[in-house]
Amino acid sequence: MSPEARQESFFVPLPREDRLHVRHLWSQPDGPPVFLLHGSIENARVFYTRNGKGLGPYLASRGFDVYAGDLRGRGDSVPPVSARSTTGQTAAIVEEIPALARAVAERRPGARQHWIAHSWGGVLMAAHLARFPERLPLVDSLTCFSTKRVIRITSLAKGLIINLMWDLLGRVSDAFVGYFPARFYRLGSDDESQSFHSDIVRWVRPNAPWVDSRDGFDYRAAARRIQYPPTLHLVGCADPFLGHPSDVRAFLLETGATRAEYRILGKRWGNRRDYGHIDILTHPLAVEDHFPWVVEWLRNRRLP
Repeated sequence: MSPEARQESFFVPLPREDRLHVRHLWSQPDGPPVFLLHGSIENARVFYTRNGKGLGPYLASRGFDVYAGDLRGRGDSVPPVSARSTTGQTAAIVEEIPALARAVAERRPGARQHWIAHSWGGVLMAAHLARFPERLPLVDSLTCFSTKRVIRITSLAKGLIINLMWDLLGRVSDAFVGYFPARFYRLGSDDESQSFHSDIVRWVRPNAPWVDSRDGFDYRAAARRIQYPPTLHLVGCADPFLGHPSDVRAFLLETGATRAEYRILGKRWGNRRDYGHIDILTHPLAVEDHFPWVVEWLRNRRLP
């Protein structure tokens, strides 16, 4: 029987008196370190609950030293997103991800880290590594759940949620509220700053260039000049547009990752459930279905 994971929180200071929250989960303090990063309009709770459910506690109980980070203003980071929030996606790539990874490195000096992301968190991680290739030796592997950059799939649901609510209503909210209140609209677990929201809207459109809105840095070109760590992409077959399998595969190809595995999760592929965008991490069956694959991947860089 695997040992029960222990949990604690700590904070990582940033400029402007902001602090990033990190949830630390472990059963063996000297286990391989894992850095977890959430996606847009979410927070690190997608990876864990305080009563021990989720990918974070699962990995911790299997001997990994797990650190689930909240980006600026999300989850338990302070202060929360508001109309006064001025930083966007670029700050996450050049400031927040380095601060979180550095905090893990300070606790585990010399140990290479496994990076795991959900949804847009994978885009941010990939962008960070493309922009700062000197960070590549730190990262032992990269695992992405439902990570896409561009939404090319078309459907009525996508039109209502993405085009109408996320894009149009979001831009109206940015203008009149000063941020995107995703929780109020029941679109996600956390709100998004005006800058961060507009950056994602710009990147997610079909045929949108993968270029930084602040300084014009070309992430696509930079990604083609590096070799990403061994990368695993997992995607649910029942994810209609937030992480549709075709869009996830397109992002894998866009990064130019050559040491990559791609797997669809659903009954047709041997799973007990057809997984969607969020329950790929939160459904109780994930513990039996594909969390063991993740452990196998982290240990051996290959799937059964």
